[in-house]
Amino acid sequence: MIRAVSLTKKFDSRVAVDHLDFEIPRGQVVGFLGPNGAGKTTTMRLLTAYLPPDEGRAELMGQDVSADPLSVRQRLGYLPENNPLYDDFELTDSLHYVAKLRGLNDPKERWERVKLVLRACGLKREIGKKVGELSKGYRQRLGLAQAIVHDPDVLILDEPTSGLDPNQVQEVRSLIRELRQEKTVLLSTHILPEVTATCDRVIIINSGRIVADGTPEQISGDVQNKNRLYIELKGPREAIETSFQGLEGATSVRPESQTGSGCSGFIIESEAGRDLREEVFNLASLKRWPIMAMRQEKLSLEEVFRKLTQSQ
Repeated sequence: MIRAVSLTKKFDSRVAVDHLDFEIPRGQVVGFLGPNGAGKTTTMRLLTAYLPPDEGRAELMGQDVSADPLSVRQRLGYLPENNPLYDDFELTDSLHYVAKLRGLNDPKERWERVKLVLRACGLKREIGKKVGELSKGYRQRLGLAQAIVHDPDVLILDEPTSGLDPNQVQEVRSLIRELRQEKTVLLSTHILPEVTATCDRVIIINSGRIVADGTPEQISGDVQNKNRLYIELKGPREAIETSFQGLEGATSVRPESQTGSGCSGFIIESEAGRDLREEVFNLASLKRWPIMAMRQEKLSLEEVFRKLTQSQ
């Protein structure tokens, strides 16, 4: 449904988007991440025909965006970063106006869609207000409502929960999860927990290039390139650490928490593909050190993001 083929955009001598290649099928919600200036917004503008590419092409629903931008836009919902709105419109009138621009000319059909998005985006209590009177959170909701009022096949959302309070964020996340059943969604965000809560897949870019593409779990494993095991048990702290350091396959042992009840925590790292849980359990049993907790750990998405973007 969304496809970038060697997509490239330059501004003077600076390459903002550098030969991007990716494909997003129907029914998938993809988080688009990167530090400021990485090329996220430029990529979204290329995908929505807001900007022409210098090289490569963008495709939506199998159509070349540059070849027929008006036709593509009829099937596309776009919430840009700056969320442009007409402040003098009454809220409902603004949705009718956008719906007409999107080709919903039948009054009955248009009313049904407007009522649906008012309810879905939590805007009914604001009916009667001018757009300029809305809070930032409700303006963001209205921008999302305008993006989906014509029931598009593809949604491209730039920071969709910016300015929303925690309750509103949860409502928008729920809406996006509902939309995934029949639409393709690409969203950019700086809120990393939003990605794990909403997205099936993550694409991370830096300096205009893709540095990671996959589920958060896949990316974490690729970046970590090692296994991490957390274990908490009762026993003499120094003796435990020394014993774990002697385990075959252990590359490092790092003491973590220590409690007054005689429990000590450790992070044991091993090479990728080497699972030490059985060896650790057998050693603790042999030494009669009661195991209070044991779990495999992965890098958080925040740690992955820092590793991939700070080293570029």
